Amino acid sequence: MIRSPLMTVMIQAVRKAGRSLVRDFGEVENLQVSLKGPADFVSNADRKAERILQEELSKARPNFGFILEESGDIDGSDESHRWIIDPLDGTTNFLHGIPLFAISVGLARDGVPVAGVIYNPVTDEMFIAEKGAGAFMNERRIRVAARRSLSESVISCGLPHMGRGDFAQFGREYAAIAPRVSGLRRTGAAALDLAWVAAGRFDGFWERGLSPWDMAAGIVIVREAGGYVSDLDDADKMLAKGDIIVGNETIRRDLLALLRKA
Repeated sequence: MIRSPLMTVMIQAVRKAGRSLVRDFGEVENLQVSLKGPADFVSNADRKAERILQEELSKARPNFGFILEESGDIDGSDESHRWIIDPLDGTTNFLHGIPLFAISVGLARDGVPVAGVIYNPVTDEMFIAEKGAGAFMNERRIRVAARRSLSESVISCGLPHMGRGDFAQFGREYAAIAPRVSGLRRTGAAALDLAWVAAGRFDGFWERGLSPWDMAAGIVIVREAGGYVSDLDDADKMLAKGDIIVGNETIRRDLLALLRKA
């Protein structure tokens, strides 16, 4: 486990926000049967978790800036460091009582992710990494899977949905990938997809149309777990372009080659 002061700060903030989300998640099932539904409640849960994270991280590192899903960009006097935060990745899952969601907190130095925490408070699985210190799930060191063949691999991906995404493009990509792999999965939370690649559960992952807070923590966690990360043009501009592809060296390369032909 990483014991640095920075990681201690991040873990404490995420655990506090996680307790808030777990309490709110416990109410979602009751709200499902109401005519109004739980949508407003979940939006408030999201904003409350973000406030907790911002307050806790600001107390420990008052000079750092923020990139927040709900509140936007907040400049700090330290222009090199920014927290990149998604307080509830997998909002639709949360809304429907599906326990696949996570808090994602990344720290970028000069625009490059250098530390990350991804935490599912329902399962109490916390994935952490700091540049040069490895990646861990709870107390266990994690590594990307070693499979070299797509035919043996389970790949995760994002799916376009109502009002978002290019359905025709995804159809071509699905047709190119699905016949070549052991299985395709979609969790509904990109942060968890990245964490699960780092832990070897998924062999690879790709998605388009993401925001920096979906990816920042996961990028450093995958890399510290021995994985390879790029955008879908095989460059290092994931945060700017909003697309990402990850895996071990071979799986990422072979997956990217198929996608580029689609």
